[in-house]
Amino acid sequence: MFDVPFWLWVVFAATVVVSLAVDLLAHRSAHVIGFKEAAAWSGLWVGLALVFGAVVFLVLGGTAGTEYTTAWLLEKSLSVDNLFVFALIFAYFKVPRAYQHRVLFFGVIGALVFRGVFLAAGVAVVNRFTAVLFAFAAILFYSVYKILKGEEESFDPGRSFAVRLLRRVVPVRDTYAGQKFFVKEAGKHVATPLLAVVAAIEAADLIFAVDSVPAVLAVSDDTFIVYTSNAFAILGLRALYFMLSGLLERFHYLSTGLAVILGFIGVKLILQALHKMVSPAVPEIPSPVSLAVIVVVLAVSVTLSLRRPVGAEDGKDGKEEEGADALSGPSQRKVK
Repeated sequence: MFDVPFWLWVVFAATVVVSLAVDLLAHRSAHVIGFKEAAAWSGLWVGLALVFGAVVFLVLGGTAGTEYTTAWLLEKSLSVDNLFVFALIFAYFKVPRAYQHRVLFFGVIGALVFRGVFLAAGVAVVNRFTAVLFAFAAILFYSVYKILKGEEESFDPGRSFAVRLLRRVVPVRDTYAGQKFFVKEAGKHVATPLLAVVAAIEAADLIFAVDSVPAVLAVSDDTFIVYTSNAFAILGLRALYFMLSGLLERFHYLSTGLAVILGFIGVKLILQALHKMVSPAVPEIPSPVSLAVIVVVLAVSVTLSLRRPVGAEDGKDGKEEEGADALSGPSQRKVK
């Protein structure tokens, strides 16, 4: 655990709040976000994350800086595959493109809260019960098996627990009302489908946490490192989605690359547990090595995807339809 000064927590919190406020003001009017705008915002979020990483490096030292960078890149890489599910949800609920940023904005706020709870609980459990690392490793290995065998659990946005619970608590109308989450009908407040979409996004994030929380805890057991790295990765999800929308299917080797990364992290967890519980002679995988492995695997996955596009064997060019509607339906996408 690192001795994190209180002012650094304050800087982090202020950065997140100001960033969200600026983002909300910049997108206060509904409009379709194009590639150039999304790329500019994505570059801003990545730059902000790297600047904060430099601050962590200067204040807490090289080990903390390396762990932060590794955890941020790991979460970022896992999030890319999850963008498919965002596209599935938008297609399922037929969300107009102009309203999608608002949905993801509130989805990000919920993710920041839920990840904070899960990561804090995970750190506490790991520090108290080292044997839980074996359970986390098993979860990651099972995820690897499902990815490689194509046996991921199907995700139906309309039947997710959060959406079903929402419909029991408040009536949900069938049509949108601009960017509003609630409207008044016959003297009663009724939810719009936009609120159901936010609920589906939050439900999906709970599923994503099954992989990402154990994975990031393999990189660091420090609450500050794991939460700040996750937060900055999550903050950039909206821009990344709009930038890659319509291009996601081109990175068809990414899932295999993520399976390799999760398997590697699972091995890292087992070695950590053996080092602490059995003998200090059992070697641990240093954070710089983990960072190098993640970078190399991602680079190879993306390069192979671009060099061998989908359908190339059949004489196709592998191009996908632009926009989130490139996914032909909910049944064609699964989530880990």
